[in-house]
Amino acid sequence: MEELEQEKEGVRLQKYIASCGIAARRKAEEMIVAGRVTVNGQTVRELGTKVFPEDRVTVDGISIKPVATKYYIMLNKPAGYITSSEDERGRATVMDLVKDEIPVRLHSVGRLDYDTEGLLFLTNDGDFTYRLTHPRHEVKKKYLVIIRGDITITALCALRRGVKIGDYTTAPAEADLVDVAAKGYSSIEVTIHEGKNRQVRRMFEALGYEISYLKRLSVGNVTLGNLKVGKWRHLTSHEINCLKGM
Repeated sequence: MEELEQEKEGVRLQKYIASCGIAARRKAEEMIVAGRVTVNGQTVRELGTKVFPEDRVTVDGISIKPVATKYYIMLNKPAGYITSSEDERGRATVMDLVKDEIPVRLHSVGRLDYDTEGLLFLTNDGDFTYRLTHPRHEVKKKYLVIIRGDITITALCALRRGVKIGDYTTAPAEADLVDVAAKGYSSIEVTIHEGKNRQVRRMFEALGYEISYLKRLSVGNVTLGNLKVGKWRHLTSHEINCLKGM
């Protein structure tokens, strides 16, 4: 019944693009404003525009339609890969790790930088991406951080209060010392719910520490587990429902 009502009243263009698996809604909004989207041959820049099943929508000149099958992938991202679908500098992307077995275009849910390993979701469900990445949902992400030297109690307390990075002060993080190695390294688990660019690295840099290794361990209540670096698997229906319910 709800789907019939949506067809009758139309669907906002950014939500339609998300349902086609092209990007999450926020990214879709950027595409619209940039003039990359047409409806029935006309470029549309208004975010409130409604579209209907009979309309022809294109992004960058390519017609799009809502996806029939949705994919939800958990990947253990290796260092040395970027999270974009393609790279003008020719670097390896995370899509290279799944493209031979997944027959549709996917996008990453959020980002992990080039040198960071760990849990990354890939999907063609834009609404799923929106739910996990929009700031108002405050989805927790846990990282293993290894730094050179011994971390001080003062630094741990600073992470728990919030750290000024540039002109922004981060929300309080969960930060716990895991281990102090004999060779001058400390391991810390840090949990944040924000998604600023390179946020964890910038937090530690602001406190005077150099990160030698960074890995994302979990998103929400879904953990990486024993999935090997560079490998991937489909999320279970239970995991998908848990993440959608956050």
